Parts: sequence; structure tokens; C-alpha cells
Amino acid sequence: MTDMNWNLELNEYIRQGEPDKVEKSNAWKTAIGLQDVDGLKPSRYLIETAKDHIEGKISISEADRLISSYYKERKDSAGVEADTKEADIVSVRIAKLLGEKTFQFSPVELQNIHRKLFEGVLHYAGRIRDYNITKNEWVLKGDTVLYASFDSIRATLDYDFSQEKNFSYKGLNIHEAIRHFAKFTSGIWQIHPFGEGNTRSTAVFIIKYLKT
Repeated sequence: MTDMNWNLELNEYIRQGEPDKVEKSNAWKTAIGLQDVDGLKPSRYLIETAKDHIEGKISISEADRLISSYYKERKDSAGVEADTKEADIVSVRIAKLLGEKTFQFSPVELQNIHRKLFEGVLHYAGRIRDYNITKNEWVLKGDTVLYASFDSIRATLDYDFSQEKNFSYKGLNIHEAIRHFAKFTSGIWQIHPFGEGNTRSTAVFIIKYLKT
């Protein structure tokens, strides 16, 4: 499936202008788009399930169950691609989390988000990594990134969250506020507390934080 196809289909609900459909469509677009950051593409079944949810035919919990059942039935099939399966499962979980109003500004919340997104997908879902990593990031034109040492992750997260919690945005113009917020966001990402799934977990956390 091409990016253009699912984008056009979900954008149609936004053009219709119904508030509930717009909100759901935006959540799904965000969820699917975040998979694309890691080069993961959704299945046609996921898109049709998303449309049924947007149109009010099924709840987000039912959408989650449908996707889970779909892959349980296909687990022995050679035609199942692991990347597509991950894209579908994590997409519906992101859409579900973005629709929930609950949020707590803490490192524990970030861990909980990672666990909820990747449980059954990554064996270390919700666990802080206990090893050091480096990666070549395409967003930095292939430059190697050195992330936080595993033995300083918790302390660094606690420090960054404490600084943000005590920071006041009062009196800042929009550019200053964005600059500070971007610095906080990139700081979490630079720590890279998990072995995989950091970008998606951080993005969901930040979106929910922005809504509070």
C-alpha cells in the first residue's frame, strides 16, 4: 500500500469536518505515520479497520481485538510479514492511547506507554535498557548517535522531567515556547531509554503531554 492511498482515504474524513471523525482520523494518521518513521507499512486490513472505527461502526477496543485476532489466525502463515504485523498492532495501540484522556507527567508514564505499545511485539516492552547502544540515524544523514549510558538513564530522565516540571512557559512568545519544548523532547529521545521503539513512544508521550 502506498502512503498516498491511506493518506487520501483518511484525509477524506477530515475534509468532511465532523469533529468526532476528524479527531479519530487524526489519531490514526499519526499512528500510521509514526510507523513510517521506522519504515513500517500497514496492511489493507488495518486501514479498513481504522475506517470502520472512524465511521463509528466499531469501538477502538473492538478495532484492537480485530487486529489481534487477525494475526492470531495468520501466525502460521508464511505470508505474514513481521514488519507489517508490527505496524498494524502498534498503530491500533497508538490510536487507542491518543484517544484516552488519562496522562501523568513522569518517566513511569513513558515506560507504561512503551509497554502498552510493544507488549507481545518486543520482549523488553516497558523495560529500561541495560546495555549501551549506538545507531546510524537516517534523520541525521547516517551520522552515528551516542545515546545515554544505560547506567545513567533513570537519573537523566528524572533530571529532565524535574526541570520541565518546574519550568514556566508563562511570558514566553510562541517561538521561545516551541524552542524550549523541542529541547525537552529531543532530550528524551537522545536518552533513548529503550532498546527499540523510542521514537514512537516519545512521540505518543509528547502528544499526550501537549493535550494536558
